[in-house]
Amino acid sequence: MISVCIPTYNGEKFIIAQLSSILDQISSNDEVIISDDSSTDNTINLIESFNDKRITILKDNHFHSPIFNLENALKHAKGDFIFLADQDDIWQKGKIDIMLPYFKNYTTIVSDCNIIDENGNEIETSFFNLNNSKSGLIHNLINNSYLGCCMAFDKKILQAILPFPSKIAMHDIWIGLISELVGKSKFVPLKLISYRRHASNFSPTSRASPFALSFKLKYRGYLIYQALLRLINRIPRGSASG
Repeated sequence: MISVCIPTYNGEKFIIAQLSSILDQISSNDEVIISDDSSTDNTINLIESFNDKRITILKDNHFHSPIFNLENALKHAKGDFIFLADQDDIWQKGKIDIMLPYFKNYTTIVSDCNIIDENGNEIETSFFNLNNSKSGLIHNLINNSYLGCCMAFDKKILQAILPFPSKIAMHDIWIGLISELVGKSKFVPLKLISYRRHASNFSPTSRASPFALSFKLKYRGYLIYQALLRLINRIPRGSASG
């Protein structure tokens, strides 16, 4: 079973195209979990217009945060494999069929994408090339390669990442860090989504970081500390020998 998790907030402009591109690829037994952060536009009505039993809408949330809005969707996911999606991108045909076989050997799969603007015009041909994306713990602490909307992972990773630490700046780097520590990641050099950049995007990914080096170092220290706590808490009590 596949769970596609989408956080939404005032996404009426692009949600129809995105949901259509997803629903065309999943089976009748799969699910789309949408957590809406109290949209004030027509987002909910447009989602409900699909009248699709595979869609579950979690309404009336007040997170005021795309990070914890996504976390809410993840907490309700029942699938063996979890795919992340933004409200304003477009999945390419065959995305799921291409990514699923990699789960035989890996726990987290990340695809490449091209980047488009608000009108669908291509800005960049490859996020991987733009960002020098690849696996590796040190590499991703220095330069995060994990773009959330391009990621999928199994239940082992889902259980390890939840709950999110309270002070993470974005979910991508947290999921990537945990994936590097407790799983095995695969970066697939195929552009399986069109990642839309526009003025209303919450995520700063693919833009130059506005933060000072001192902040970035402190933040990465926080992430490492939280990840180590998570690893310690996952060790079964009484497992030490002696």
